[in-house]
Amino acid sequence: MQKSVWNIFKTFFKIGTLLLGGGYVILPLLQSEVAEKKGWVTADDIIEYYALSQSLPGIIAANISIFVGHKLLGIRGAVAALAGVIMPAFLAIILIANVLAELVEKHSVQSIFAGVAVGVVVLILLNIKEMWTRSVVDKFTAFIFIIASVLAYFKISPVWIITGCIVLGILYRIKNPKEAE
Repeated sequence: MQKSVWNIFKTFFKIGTLLLGGGYVILPLLQSEVAEKKGWVTADDIIEYYALSQSLPGIIAANISIFVGHKLLGIRGAVAALAGVIMPAFLAIILIANVLAELVEKHSVQSIFAGVAVGVVVLILLNIKEMWTRSVVDKFTAFIFIIASVLAYFKISPVWIITGCIVLGILYRIKNPKEAE
């Protein structure tokens, strides 16, 4: 499919309508729609944009959409992707704002949310699997994973964990310049 502002908007609007559960769910959706079906970016590009999006302030889904859209058509693509991914949530909030309180109390709606929650957990697990196979690729990255996991277990701030992992990566690259490439 051709990379036009309209096609980018439509694609990200479709992703935005399926984006129940937040930014963690966007990875498999992007891989399916943007990498596999349309071939606009590679799966590796998406993983890199996803990792970068997590380290930036703001909504992960919006951040990654901006990166993908920018790669496709520069600023216009970034704006189209961002508008597309946030528009469904914006419209949904406007449409159901008045009746939301009543809907949430109904047993049938609570059952729907319980089912959606299970689906979101599955998508998050698929995301973890995908990130694992592309991120933990040798002894050094496994070491970083273990250290970060232990620090997270002891409730160390994610800022310190990410900063520490960045420092370890830089030190590793300085010490092993040929191996890191």
